[in-house]
Amino acid sequence: MMEAQDQKALVKQKFKQLKCCVLIPTYNNSKTIEQVIHSTLEYCQDVMVINDGCTDGTAHILSKYPQLKVVTHPINQGKGKGLRNGFLKAVELGFDYAISIDSDGQHYPKDFILFLDKIEQQPGSLIIGARNMTVENVPNKSNFGNKFSNFWFWAETGISLPDTQSGYRLYPVKRLKKIWLFTTKFELEIEVIVKAAWRGIPVLSVPVSVYYAPEGERVSHFIPSRDSTRISFLNTYLVILAALFWRPVMLIRKMTLTNLKKAWKEEVLATHESAFNKAVSVGVGLFFGIVPIWGFQFGLAILSAVYFKLNKVIVGLTAQISVPPMIPFIVYASVKTGEYVLNQQVHLNFSEAITIKMAINIGLIYVIGASVLSVIVGIAGFMVTWLLLKIFGYTPTHHDRKS
Repeated sequence: MMEAQDQKALVKQKFKQLKCCVLIPTYNNSKTIEQVIHSTLEYCQDVMVINDGCTDGTAHILSKYPQLKVVTHPINQGKGKGLRNGFLKAVELGFDYAISIDSDGQHYPKDFILFLDKIEQQPGSLIIGARNMTVENVPNKSNFGNKFSNFWFWAETGISLPDTQSGYRLYPVKRLKKIWLFTTKFELEIEVIVKAAWRGIPVLSVPVSVYYAPEGERVSHFIPSRDSTRISFLNTYLVILAALFWRPVMLIRKMTLTNLKKAWKEEVLATHESAFNKAVSVGVGLFFGIVPIWGFQFGLAILSAVYFKLNKVIVGLTAQISVPPMIPFIVYASVKTGEYVLNQQVHLNFSEAITIKMAINIGLIYVIGASVLSVIVGIAGFMVTWLLLKIFGYTPTHHDRKS
């Protein structure tokens, strides 16, 4: 018993040293919130509860704990808005970090030490508590949703994480103050980690324990039809930003001589891969870089690379043919290709108003032209790459039947 008390005292001390508090956003979780607060206070003295317009007995429960800092929303505004207000309040109170823990009882305060130890090792990071999704009572939809979310986070940032949906996190609240966040519901937890990664904040994970209550006892405010749609729209927006700006920026940031040498040797050269595989990777990347599916080009290119076991770096780099400086040339070549295929000419007279019919016709010429051009450039890229590798005597370390 004494050892346990000493351990809790040490954790409390570490919270103080690191200027870290705990945030508990809650909405109508009166059955579990009291136990969460009680167990959290055993490890941390600086605890903030965001009462997001609760209509049950939550306010009465909070009144039992005068040591809490409480942020109250008169009406329910969403978990994301609660977290954002919690971040602002934490900075106002002088904290550098805040650990968020859900009020439904699925997280264990004993794991606070894992976050604190990690942030000591890598200050300024955003750390996600990666749950063990194989424990009892984990819903199948949660497993699928987590894998889906992990993929899109990787597509948007190039960072692989085991659990991007966990609400158990340590946030570097002072660094987040410089990032514009606009979502207010569950999708905030996606937006914040993607934008943090874009801004150069390390996004890491630590393994944590998790408890899922049996089906009849579980309280969830996640509405799949509504919230999944919100998350899908957000990911579409983030993928477009990533493809057009942030992924190239992140790539440029990493372009130190050491990193370039390592990436070139391990990812691009990848001497275990066949010439055929590399050539197909170039062709697929070029195809997706030109095909007219703006906003989804990079994500689908990487998805194809994963599915067909291609070189993801080569596919990703060649898909960047559609970066902003190249777009005018690609659009022009696409229109010209469309004119040739359809045997039509685009005639623009800027002294006359462009009608809807004209706009549709020009759009059709562009879409057909870009589709044909993407296939042509993809095949050309494959053939040129394969021939060059053969001419220069490239031989994989492990021979492939197709090499």
